[in-house]
Amino acid sequence: MSWLNFFETKTEPKYQFGRGINANLPKDEEDLFNKSYEAFEKKYILNAYEYFLKSLQNYSNNVSNQNIIISRANEKLNFEIFQGTAKINGTITKENLYAEAIITKKSSANVALKRLVLERNYQLTYAYYFSDDEYIKLKLFFDNITMTPQKIFFPLREIALNADFDKEYTKSEFLDVSIEDIEHLKPLEENELQTKYDFLHKWIDEITTKISSLPSNDNAAMQSFILLYFIFKIDYLLVPKYAIFQKSSKKVQEYFSDENLSVEAKNEELRIYINELKKMGYEEFKTNFYNAKYTFNPNEKASQEEIDIFITESLAKIRWYKNNRYNQVIPTIYKYIALYLLYNYGLHPVTKALLHTLVEIQNPDFFSSLGYNTLYDTKNSTFAKRTIISKIEEIILPHQSRFKLLKPFGDELNFTSLNEFSNSFYLQLKNLNFEEI
Repeated sequence: MSWLNFFETKTEPKYQFGRGINANLPKDEEDLFNKSYEAFEKKYILNAYEYFLKSLQNYSNNVSNQNIIISRANEKLNFEIFQGTAKINGTITKENLYAEAIITKKSSANVALKRLVLERNYQLTYAYYFSDDEYIKLKLFFDNITMTPQKIFFPLREIALNADFDKEYTKSEFLDVSIEDIEHLKPLEENELQTKYDFLHKWIDEITTKISSLPSNDNAAMQSFILLYFIFKIDYLLVPKYAIFQKSSKKVQEYFSDENLSVEAKNEELRIYINELKKMGYEEFKTNFYNAKYTFNPNEKASQEEIDIFITESLAKIRWYKNNRYNQVIPTIYKYIALYLLYNYGLHPVTKALLHTLVEIQNPDFFSSLGYNTLYDTKNSTFAKRTIISKIEEIILPHQSRFKLLKPFGDELNFTSLNEFSNSFYLQLKNLNFEEI
């Protein structure tokens, strides 16, 4: 380990950012998974599941987040898995696994919600909806005869992610329907909510000013970068839930999937939505937030090649704008790249942590307001160089035993300006080598 680390206190996460797991997996995660596989082969079913579930536990400050709770008695293994609004309750015997998640009360479901539930059953692969005397639930049932860790991971992930999404969707779209079994959700502190509300308006004012400064001709693409950057920014930094998350996600999906609309029309849709956010009062705003435990990442894991391609194409666009002297939008695109990756891709923990560090450097005012040390001084255009280099080492060094070619790159970064720094940072991300040798 570098001597730099003797002068820096390791940074532990204080707040949640983005949609993924803001925590660390157990250090013996791979060993637990392998033990689970071996136990399944030997038909030690309860042992196999216990190893597997323990491999999914995550930690903050080396303390378990209790995202999975396991108890074992009388030849049964009972478990709870937490995923946002969803709590999965399960029971495992030698013969089978049963798990369920409560969505809402049967008596409160209207016709539209019941129709949605029926449609969802055709979209799910492993789980399915049903109702008992009191609740509408999502459930899983599996025979354990040929079970392996790989076979159970995806069904549990499906029920957890979909129960969470459907409960959030129900709350935001069916205002007269209450979602159930959410006692595990925790409110945010008032000062954090107020800070997020203030920055929401600050950022709206900034993008409005930025767009008004663009050249009057042929600026649709530049506006798109600015508007989408704002959506990705509030998603990752503010982490809204319920209605704000649902509407933001829908706007992003429509932007990238609707080929019949012009870029100008798509931009107008984003502007209308952002104006709705601006008009939202504080009391309504704060109903869209909570703290929760998470077990599964929502995005599929992306390959390093996919990330390389996106970074390469994005940097090429920056060069085009630079060559054509559209300098106003270049700082925004440099920030857009990191947030786009964090929004759309399932990332290796190293890549994710490095991108978060870059976002922290690019948004010093926001992180400073939450009590983080400032990594970039916007007034003097200076970096906390030693701290940044140390942070990069903290992220990479623990993984070098597995990835021998993974090297810290702090000394290779260009600290002359924020744009040059971001450019050099992305080039180093392209060079990350996760080959196991």
